[in-house]
Amino acid sequence: MQRVTATATAAVAAVFLLTSRATAHGGALNYTVGDTWYPGYDPYGPPTQLTSPSIPQRKWITTNPIFEATNASLACNAPGTPVLALIPVPAGSNLTAVYYSWVHTVGPMLVWMTPCPSPGCSTFIPNATTPWFKIAERGLLSGTVVDGMWFQHEFSNWDGSPSLWSERIPGALASGEYLVRHEIVSLHSANRPQWYVECVQVRVEGGEVGGVRVPGEEYLARIPGVWSMDGEWHGVGLRGGMS
Repeated sequence: MQRVTATATAAVAAVFLLTSRATAHGGALNYTVGDTWYPGYDPYGPPTQLTSPSIPQRKWITTNPIFEATNASLACNAPGTPVLALIPVPAGSNLTAVYYSWVHTVGPMLVWMTPCPSPGCSTFIPNATTPWFKIAERGLLSGTVVDGMWFQHEFSNWDGSPSLWSERIPGALASGEYLVRHEIVSLHSANRPQWYVECVQVRVEGGEVGGVRVPGEEYLARIPGVWSMDGEWHGVGLRGGMS
C-alpha cells in the first residue's frame, strides 16, 4: 500500500494554466489476469449485464468525465451499481485494465482498493466513510507539470492498439473480496480537471496468513474527499507502504 499524504503542491494550480485541448472520453473496457480475459460493463449495453455471471465491472452509463471533486460518483462512477461476478486474483499478481482509443496525455493515474464487507461485493455500496487505500500511482515522469512528460502520455497508444494498465495487487493483503478502483485524472483543460473512474470487483486468493484487509489510518482516504479544487493536490508525494 502507499501512504496517502496531504502534501500541497503547485501541480493543480499550474495545470490550471494549461490551454484547453480537444476533448475525448473513455474508460476501462475489460481486464486481464495472466492469460484470462474478463469483460467490462458496456455503458451503452443492455441492463441484463448487471446479472451476468461473467461481468465483474460495476455499472457505468457514460464515457463522459466527472468534473466535481465532491461528486459522490467519484467512488465508482455513476451509478456504480454492484454486479454479481468477481475476478479471482492471486495475491501478489497483476491486474491489467484495458483501455481503447485513450488520447489524453496530462495528469496522474491511480489505483485504489477497499474491502467489501460481508456478505460481499455484490451488495456493497461505498459511502463517505468507506476506507480506500492506494496501491499505485503513475504521474509526472520528467519535466514540469505544464510542459513535462506524464505516464498518461506513454500509456496512450495512437496506432489504435489497446492501452494496458497493469498494477500488482499487494501480496500482504488478506484473502477476500475487494473493489479495485482505477482513476485517471486528466488535466488538459484549463481550470477544469476531469476524473475518469471505474470499479471492478475482485476476489483476492492465497493472501498472506494474518494479512490485513485495511492498512493503518495513515494509508487511508475517503472518496470523495481526497481531491480538492482549491489548488492543492492531495495524494502526491507517495512514500513507504506495504507491497
